[in-house]
Amino acid sequence: MGRILVTDDERSICELLDIALRRDGHKVETVTSGEAAKRKIESALFDVIVTDIKMPGVDGVEVLRHAHQVSPETAVILMTAVDDYEAAVQAVKAGGAADYIRKSPGLVDDIKLGIARALERVSLSRQNFALRRDAAARNSLDNIIGISPALEKLKQTIRTVASTNSTILVYGESGTGKELVARAVHTCSPRASEAFVSVNCGAFPETLLESELFGYVKGAFTGANQNKRGLFEVADRGTIFLDEIGEMTMPMQVKLLRVLQERTVRPVGGTSEIAVDVRVIAATNRDLDKQVAEGTFREDLYYRLSVIPIRVPALRERKGDIPLLANHFLKKYAPAAGKSIHAVTAPSLEALSGYDWPGNVRQLENTIERAVALELGSELHLELPAERSKARAVAAGAETAFGVPAGSVLPEGVNMEHYVAQIERSLLQSALGQTHGVQIKAAEVLGISYRSFRHLMKKYEL
Repeated sequence: MGRILVTDDERSICELLDIALRRDGHKVETVTSGEAAKRKIESALFDVIVTDIKMPGVDGVEVLRHAHQVSPETAVILMTAVDDYEAAVQAVKAGGAADYIRKSPGLVDDIKLGIARALERVSLSRQNFALRRDAAARNSLDNIIGISPALEKLKQTIRTVASTNSTILVYGESGTGKELVARAVHTCSPRASEAFVSVNCGAFPETLLESELFGYVKGAFTGANQNKRGLFEVADRGTIFLDEIGEMTMPMQVKLLRVLQERTVRPVGGTSEIAVDVRVIAATNRDLDKQVAEGTFREDLYYRLSVIPIRVPALRERKGDIPLLANHFLKKYAPAAGKSIHAVTAPSLEALSGYDWPGNVRQLENTIERAVALELGSELHLELPAERSKARAVAAGAETAFGVPAGSVLPEGVNMEHYVAQIERSLLQSALGQTHGVQIKAAEVLGISYRSFRHLMKKYEL
């Protein structure tokens, strides 16, 4: 069903279509002038606009042009009489109008059919947008690599909960693959043929996150030159994945809670609510129970999100999967690097399996990618990741700088602020070096949000 705007200077036509379309389940608004139609288009989002061509003042062609400029995703159907038939044909040929329908005794049925065709095109357009935005949206359980008991239990949980519409909270350490779990839930669900939309809540400032999630109307803020649908609308009938939910500010938490309760969104600057049928999956590497206790995360939102909690095990809890993962990443990166590396050496696999992997699967993947880039032979040789030695070097550097053994204080005291700053700065520099300057990856290596990473970068003028 769609949101329909009907425009005709004959009130009887508006009333006739309003009754008929509402019976079919559409949400309908009617206006009796082109001027009123333009104001409606600027203040609300519509799927289809049905407008008469000949109206006093602003005619239907002008309404069409205005809709195309302000809300280009909206389909426009022109109603024509015999004497303005050619104008309608030209509007369709020019690519502005989706369809034209002659006023006749069968007007209502023709309008219903035209709206159905237009809504189908709108739906396909939204799905294509979502797929282009996230081309890997259809990942399945096969993308969750491993056969350990911990992982088999996780896969069984995904199969069990996928058929429900309940909100899910995926939690676990950074780098464990929480988004893969969310995608697998979507792919195994009845919503699999619809869009999977992923958004990192920690990557946007509050005002931008609101417009990204809920959309906005023209003129809502500087630069809002046309209506834009939010990601909740893009994900309609599908799944939206809210990563790093613990980074969301308190005002945004209030707005998200309302969406979960009412199942409607209001675009920034808009005046009407838009119903959405979306499954919400949230994820975090933070301790939300602790955040609730500290008052930085709303308790009511926490309970709304964690209807079904799913914990993703850390890599150290399923070390038997490390050889499978290592070979999987080798097959992924060796062809891309143009190298014929057929296997990881046995000593390398043994060394990898004995490491704790504080950065989990993401850290293992980065290690394999780096080793493939440096390998000159036909077998992959790896050394243990350097994070621990880096941490020891940082601590040693701090000890050298301040003359203080790590974890202790001299009798005369120590400047703790400078001591901690030296360690933080060194860790930031090490992470940036490891990720070749890619800040988002560096934040993931350090297990902090991108927002926190940027704050520290600014603090230390890096």
